[in-house]
Amino acid sequence: MPYEPDDYLSRHFQTSGIDLSSHIDELTALVVPPTSPNLPLYREMFTTLIRMAQADRNRWDAKIMLQTLREMESAFSTLELFKRRRKVTVFGSARTPADHPVYQLARELGQTLARLDLMVITGAGGGVMAAAHEGAGLENSLGFNITLPFEQNANTTVAGSSHLLSFHFFFLRKLFFVKEADALVLCPGGFGTLDEALEVMTLVQTGKSPLVPIVLLDEPGSDYWDAALRFLREQLQERHYILPSDMQLVRLVHSAEEAGQEIARFYRNFHSSRWLKDNFVIRMNHPLNEAALCTLNKEFTDLCLGGGYQQQPYCETEIDEPELCELTRLAFRFNARNHGRLRELVDYLNLPQNWTQNG
Repeated sequence: MPYEPDDYLSRHFQTSGIDLSSHIDELTALVVPPTSPNLPLYREMFTTLIRMAQADRNRWDAKIMLQTLREMESAFSTLELFKRRRKVTVFGSARTPADHPVYQLARELGQTLARLDLMVITGAGGGVMAAAHEGAGLENSLGFNITLPFEQNANTTVAGSSHLLSFHFFFLRKLFFVKEADALVLCPGGFGTLDEALEVMTLVQTGKSPLVPIVLLDEPGSDYWDAALRFLREQLQERHYILPSDMQLVRLVHSAEEAGQEIARFYRNFHSSRWLKDNFVIRMNHPLNEAALCTLNKEFTDLCLGGGYQQQPYCETEIDEPELCELTRLAFRFNARNHGRLRELVDYLNLPQNWTQNG
């Protein structure tokens, strides 16, 4: 949902007997470019930090705040170098030996994703993570390592390079695994892999993370993900803990090529999405023809709160992303609930027969 500023922090300073608002304004003006659309956000960040300092919380809280801000700023700075490239986060067991079929499958996955000009993000460890980076090569790899009290070595592909980020907190590392991902591929693994699988499904299902392809990759003949999906259908879907359409958020494949093509198909027409006030906007590489728009307004009305679907050009409210001005927009008042059905809509947008002839 769109960001809505909260003036609670400002009210705190106005009623605390210490007027810091003007000093915060001065500091913000000194360091933030005057034309930056983020100026109100930076002001709130300063206000939040000063409010915490006023309360003089315990040292552990202060250290958590400092480490979190420091790690996030460092990660943002490093990842800025790779922001123009789409990235795929790959999860799987660090215990997968090099002679295991899944290791070879992960290596082939890295090769396939690199060929599609996609970067491969992993936790930088061994097993599936090492295999995916090995296949992709350093130029197409990013490793998000975790620092531990005992020795934690990054795999040989990314170790010692500028493509390796180290995190102190697991929660920040997990944030960037999802934040940077234009797709997620999950290979068989242990508790951690299942944790990541359920978390990314929950984040996309609830709209806390943008809609991206979630691909379950398994070797031919294995029932690892088949058994997991059967559990979700029989124990969650049939008991109405999830919607039937939620199962559309994940796709099962049995080869690296299938995984790559699943991701490529998702971005054949769909480019990205965002909220603009009450409207949900999907950016498309190709405009839709009239017949496709008519079908949307008949068969996908359940996703709209009213008003139907409108195809429109770039507008001034998106001034913060001028590099995307050439893309056609599909705007509608999304109910923000059924993201499985939203995935079905995206699949429909990606069918070439639904594009205009000159699109």
